[in-house]
Amino acid sequence: MKIAMPKDGIMLNQHFGKSKSFAVIIIENDKVVEIKEISAESLQHNHGGLSELLVSEGVSLVITGGIGQGAIDALKEKGLCVIRGASGKIEEVINEYLAGNLKDREVTCNHHGEHHH
Repeated sequence: MKIAMPKDGIMLNQHFGKSKSFAVIIIENDKVVEIKEISAESLQHNHGGLSELLVSEGVSLVITGGIGQGAIDALKEKGLCVIRGASGKIEEVINEYLAGNLKDREVTCNHHGEHHH
């Protein structure tokens, strides 16, 4: 299984669409076997492009903080599962997920007055 998480240094980025990079975590037998970083710098606020990038990496689950409805729709159209409302260090969030303690909080971003691409 591969999980993608938007990065802000070692922390989970709280704004999915503004993430310059993502951690892709490979899980086997309920253990982390590899964490790699992929660049998304050219894809900020490009919902379709971000979902394509994650699918091309073989990701099946996205764990994020805040995320807009457009990005959620783009991810779900590609068959990806999304857990929203997470926060903290990426390694700690992964441990919470593996322990079964991470639930989708159905948190969405709603940017009033901004145009969407």
